[in-house]
Amino acid sequence: MDTESMRRHHNQGGDTDRDTDREDRKSSNGPSSTVMIGGPGISEPIDSSAGERIEVQILPQDDNWGETTTAITGATSETGFSMEDMSRINKDLEESIGFNCARYVGSILAGLLGLVAFLSPIAMVVLPKLHLKPWPQQECLPDCEGLLISFAFKLLILLIGSWALFFRKPKATMPRIFIFRALVLFLIFVLTFAYWLFYGVRIFDQAIEDYKSIVAFAVSYADALLFIHYVAIILLEIRQLQPQYVVKLVRSPDGESRSYHVGQLSIQRMAVWCLEQYYRDFQSYNPYLEHIPRKAPKISEFKFYDIDGNVTSPNAGHNSRSRALLAAAARRRDTSHNDRFYEEQEYERRVHKRKARLLVAAEEAFTHIKRMQDELGPAIPLGPKEAAQAIFPSLARALQKYLRITRQQPRYTMDGIMDHLATCLAHDMSPKAFLERYLSQGATIWNDKDHRATQKWVLVCDQLLSREVEDGTLFQLRQGDVSVLASVRKMPHFNVTEDVLDPKTNKFVLRLNSETSV
Repeated sequence: MDTESMRRHHNQGGDTDRDTDREDRKSSNGPSSTVMIGGPGISEPIDSSAGERIEVQILPQDDNWGETTTAITGATSETGFSMEDMSRINKDLEESIGFNCARYVGSILAGLLGLVAFLSPIAMVVLPKLHLKPWPQQECLPDCEGLLISFAFKLLILLIGSWALFFRKPKATMPRIFIFRALVLFLIFVLTFAYWLFYGVRIFDQAIEDYKSIVAFAVSYADALLFIHYVAIILLEIRQLQPQYVVKLVRSPDGESRSYHVGQLSIQRMAVWCLEQYYRDFQSYNPYLEHIPRKAPKISEFKFYDIDGNVTSPNAGHNSRSRALLAAAARRRDTSHNDRFYEEQEYERRVHKRKARLLVAAEEAFTHIKRMQDELGPAIPLGPKEAAQAIFPSLARALQKYLRITRQQPRYTMDGIMDHLATCLAHDMSPKAFLERYLSQGATIWNDKDHRATQKWVLVCDQLLSREVEDGTLFQLRQGDVSVLASVRKMPHFNVTEDVLDPKTNKFVLRLNSETSV
């Protein structure tokens, strides 16, 4: 196709819009089922208790919403078992008691050990006052009372620091143990066991009369717990803050990629960190965009004639036909990239045109609403939901066509669109603010259709997951048909040298000649 034919093709684009609209109604990929997103009438109850009112000019209703709405679903089954049932079963398994036990058992054990360690110094101070055995009368002089005040404030600081560092819902359930967290818990266990052993042998059994020494012993235990908390902050939080690596994430099958700076982490913790960035920065994956219907290649028919009239054997004629067909197929393959290019250009043109129509329709619909002031007007006051029901038919068809051509229609229902429109009207949002949700695929975390409280991913790596990442580490995260490949590269060491600018060489001479314009 040359430049002139391409220009003629675009000039005829306006005439083919109606044909493409008809093709959109008929085209679907694979097994599909027609889903009625909305009907012509809206029978939702009117909320008369709305605090703010909006006056609306009623527009003519569009009875075509949902008439040709096609939602592409998974493979149908004669037994009535669909992919929705499968996802529901997976969700029930994720929310089962066994999964929750595996998810919180580590945090529960760590919390019990931390609680025992926190209450131990208090018990050491209180036990002599309970008189569980013949204990001599013990007095606390002013210097002992000062130790008790210091002891109380240290425990309060330890409680606040532990609450800020440890009392958080776990972000992920990892296949391997977290080595540094296990090290901190081991130090707490050893410290608690050693102090209780010394307390039982040297203080409780011998019934020491000096109460100040008991308080000083408990204070030293609180100091040791504060130092362990300091070590935990360094190992769990501060150590990973300095960027040392660059990790590149590539998603399959659409090939979207991002790069991030990361610190020193284990492989499994870096995988969790990458998933956090993935749900925030990556566009939501739409599998229907990978199967945009394309025109089938035209198969040319060849006729063979014997010009000289020579008689050839049947095998020779068959071989000549095969060679000619293979040569024609090779020529078609050579020109297939041109066909793909023009098909993508045509698809982008249609998307831009549908987007422009949707923007115009939304702006015209929003011009018919006006927030009601204190004085009553001739129009009927309506609430945000009623106003959304009134103006929605004027933009429903344009929105439906845009969602269909961008393959987003399975994500949204009429009720969800109506609620979003009512929210935008209640907060005086612009038409573009209302359409922002639909003009792009959106971030992965905002995909309501695939959003679940627990996301299950499979981590694939040829190294031990508890090891630290290093230069060249490669691992993959899989979830259904989507996979994310992570490649790690260490940041280079920068050797910065100094070069002094010589003032004598920083001078210039103006050279003039007959051809100079100065």
